[in-house]
Amino acid sequence: MPSNHARARSFLVLLAFFAMFALGGCASLMNRDALRVNVAGIDPLEGQGLEMRFAVKLRVQNPNDTPIDFDGVALDLDVNGRAFASGVSPQRGTVPRFGELVVSVPVTISAWSVARQALGFASGDAVTKVSYVARGRLAGGPFGGARFSDQGTIDFPTGDGAFGY
Repeated sequence: MPSNHARARSFLVLLAFFAMFALGGCASLMNRDALRVNVAGIDPLEGQGLEMRFAVKLRVQNPNDTPIDFDGVALDLDVNGRAFASGVSPQRGTVPRFGELVVSVPVTISAWSVARQALGFASGDAVTKVSYVARGRLAGGPFGGARFSDQGTIDFPTGDGAFGY
Protein backbone atom coordinates (compact mmCIF):
# COMPACT_ATOMS: atom_id res chain seq x y z
CA MET A 1 0.00 0.00 0.00
CA PRO A 2 1.46 3.40 -1.02
CA SER A 3 2.48 5.83 1.68
CA ASN A 4 0.83 9.16 2.24
CA HIS A 5 3.88 10.84 0.74
CA ALA A 6 3.57 8.79 -2.48
CA ARG A 7 -0.16 9.53 -2.76
CA ALA A 8 0.44 13.26 -2.23
CA ARG A 9 3.16 13.19 -4.87
CA SER A 10 0.87 11.39 -7.35
CA PHE A 11 -1.87 13.90 -6.63
CA LEU A 12 0.50 16.83 -7.30
CA VAL A 13 1.67 15.30 -10.59
CA LEU A 14 -1.95 14.76 -11.65
CA LEU A 15 -2.83 18.32 -10.60
CA ALA A 16 0.13 19.75 -12.55
CA PHE A 17 -0.88 17.75 -15.65
CA PHE A 18 -4.47 19.01 -15.38
CA ALA A 19 -3.28 22.62 -14.95
CA MET A 20 -1.08 22.38 -18.08
CA PHE A 21 -3.98 20.89 -20.04
CA ALA A 22 -6.39 23.61 -18.87
CA LEU A 23 -3.94 26.43 -19.58
CA GLY A 24 -3.25 25.00 -23.03
CA GLY A 25 -6.98 25.04 -23.75
CA CYS A 26 -7.28 28.63 -22.52
CA ALA A 27 -4.32 29.69 -24.64
CA SER A 28 -5.98 28.33 -27.76
CA LEU A 29 -9.12 30.34 -26.94
CA MET A 30 -7.11 33.52 -26.44
CA ASN A 31 -6.05 33.40 -30.09
CA ARG A 32 -9.68 33.84 -31.14
CA ASP A 33 -10.35 36.94 -33.25
CA ALA A 34 -13.00 39.39 -32.10
CA LEU A 35 -16.47 39.16 -33.59
CA ARG A 36 -17.37 41.76 -36.19
CA VAL A 37 -20.79 43.25 -35.48
CA ASN A 38 -22.56 45.90 -37.55
CA VAL A 39 -25.99 47.45 -37.24
CA ALA A 40 -27.81 46.00 -40.26
CA GLY A 41 -31.21 47.62 -39.76
CA ILE A 42 -33.72 49.15 -37.37
CA ASP A 43 -37.44 48.38 -37.45
CA PRO A 44 -40.08 50.11 -35.28
CA LEU A 45 -41.94 48.12 -32.61
CA GLU A 46 -44.97 49.06 -30.52
CA GLY A 47 -43.97 51.01 -27.41
CA GLN A 48 -45.61 51.60 -24.04
CA GLY A 49 -46.45 55.06 -22.71
CA LEU A 50 -43.55 57.46 -23.21
CA GLU A 51 -41.05 54.92 -24.49
CA MET A 52 -40.12 54.05 -28.05
CA ARG A 53 -39.11 50.54 -29.08
CA PHE A 54 -37.16 49.27 -32.06
CA ALA A 55 -35.85 45.94 -33.27
CA VAL A 56 -32.14 46.45 -33.95
CA LYS A 57 -30.78 43.93 -36.42
CA LEU A 58 -27.14 43.07 -35.89
CA ARG A 59 -25.02 41.31 -38.50
CA VAL A 60 -22.58 39.16 -36.52
CA GLN A 61 -19.55 37.86 -38.43
CA ASN A 62 -17.29 35.17 -37.01
CA PRO A 63 -13.75 35.35 -38.50
CA ASN A 64 -12.66 32.25 -36.54
CA ASP A 65 -12.34 28.62 -37.57
CA THR A 66 -14.68 27.42 -34.82
CA PRO A 67 -18.40 28.19 -34.47
CA ILE A 68 -19.63 30.37 -31.61
CA ASP A 69 -22.74 29.21 -29.76
CA PHE A 70 -24.78 31.78 -27.88
CA ASP A 71 -27.83 31.79 -25.62
CA GLY A 72 -28.96 35.39 -25.21
CA VAL A 73 -27.96 38.82 -26.49
CA ALA A 74 -27.51 42.13 -24.67
CA LEU A 75 -27.14 45.47 -26.47
CA ASP A 76 -26.46 49.08 -25.40
CA LEU A 77 -26.54 52.00 -27.84
CA ASP A 78 -24.92 55.37 -27.19
CA VAL A 79 -25.63 58.35 -29.43
CA ASN A 80 -23.35 61.39 -29.40
CA GLY A 81 -21.56 60.04 -26.34
CA ARG A 82 -24.72 59.54 -24.26
CA ALA A 83 -26.63 56.40 -23.31
CA PHE A 84 -29.61 56.17 -25.67
CA ALA A 85 -31.14 52.69 -25.85
CA SER A 86 -30.70 49.22 -24.40
CA GLY A 87 -32.20 45.81 -24.89
CA VAL A 88 -31.89 42.09 -24.35
CA SER A 89 -33.09 39.01 -26.20
CA PRO A 90 -33.27 35.34 -25.18
CA GLN A 91 -32.45 34.39 -28.77
CA ARG A 92 -30.07 31.47 -29.14
CA GLY A 93 -28.10 30.20 -32.05
CA THR A 94 -24.72 29.55 -33.56
CA VAL A 95 -22.55 31.87 -35.61
CA PRO A 96 -20.89 29.43 -38.02
CA ARG A 97 -17.14 29.26 -38.48
CA PHE A 98 -16.11 31.90 -41.03
CA GLY A 99 -19.80 32.77 -41.31
CA GLU A 100 -22.37 35.31 -40.29
CA LEU A 101 -25.79 35.55 -38.72
CA VAL A 102 -28.36 38.35 -38.32
CA VAL A 103 -29.66 38.70 -34.76
CA SER A 104 -32.63 40.90 -33.83
CA VAL A 105 -32.63 42.63 -30.42
CA PRO A 106 -35.60 44.70 -29.21
CA VAL A 107 -34.36 47.93 -27.60
CA THR A 108 -36.15 50.53 -25.55
CA ILE A 109 -35.57 54.28 -25.75
CA SER A 110 -36.95 56.26 -22.83
CA ALA A 111 -38.60 59.63 -23.32
CA TRP A 112 -35.78 61.15 -21.25
CA SER A 113 -33.15 59.83 -23.65
CA VAL A 114 -35.04 61.31 -26.59
CA ALA A 115 -35.39 64.65 -24.78
CA ARG A 116 -31.67 64.73 -23.91
CA GLN A 117 -30.73 64.12 -27.54
CA ALA A 118 -33.23 66.73 -28.78
CA LEU A 119 -31.78 69.33 -26.41
CA GLY A 120 -28.32 68.50 -27.72
CA PHE A 121 -29.54 69.13 -31.28
CA ALA A 122 -31.31 72.38 -30.30
CA SER A 123 -28.08 74.37 -30.40
CA GLY A 124 -29.24 75.97 -33.66
CA ASP A 125 -26.49 74.46 -35.79
CA ALA A 126 -27.52 72.11 -38.58
CA VAL A 127 -26.88 68.50 -37.61
CA THR A 128 -24.98 66.72 -40.36
CA LYS A 129 -23.43 63.83 -38.41
CA VAL A 130 -24.48 61.72 -35.46
CA SER A 131 -21.98 59.37 -33.82
CA TYR A 132 -23.04 56.07 -32.30
CA VAL A 133 -21.50 53.22 -30.33
CA ALA A 134 -23.14 49.79 -30.11
CA ARG A 135 -21.80 47.51 -27.36
CA GLY A 136 -23.06 44.15 -26.30
CA ARG A 137 -22.54 40.51 -25.57
CA LEU A 138 -23.53 37.18 -27.01
CA ALA A 139 -24.07 35.18 -23.81
CA GLY A 140 -23.23 31.56 -23.21
CA GLY A 141 -20.27 29.34 -23.84
CA PRO A 142 -17.73 28.13 -21.32
CA PHE A 143 -16.26 31.60 -20.70
CA GLY A 144 -19.46 33.67 -20.59
CA GLY A 145 -19.84 34.36 -24.31
CA ALA A 146 -18.32 36.94 -26.60
CA ARG A 147 -18.38 40.71 -26.26
CA PHE A 148 -18.63 43.02 -29.25
CA SER A 149 -18.49 46.71 -30.08
CA ASP A 150 -19.21 48.78 -33.20
CA GLN A 151 -18.99 52.51 -33.69
CA GLY A 152 -19.50 54.95 -36.48
CA THR A 153 -21.29 58.02 -37.69
CA ILE A 154 -24.51 58.56 -39.55
CA ASP A 155 -24.20 61.31 -42.15
CA PHE A 156 -27.28 63.37 -42.96
CA PRO A 157 -27.75 65.29 -46.23
CA THR A 158 -26.66 68.94 -45.94
CA GLY A 159 -29.16 70.58 -48.24
CA ASP A 160 -26.95 70.97 -51.27
CA GLY A 161 -26.94 67.26 -52.01
CA ALA A 162 -29.12 65.00 -54.10
CA PHE A 163 -32.14 65.43 -51.86
CA GLY A 164 -32.79 68.96 -53.16
CA TYR A 165 -32.93 70.83 -49.87
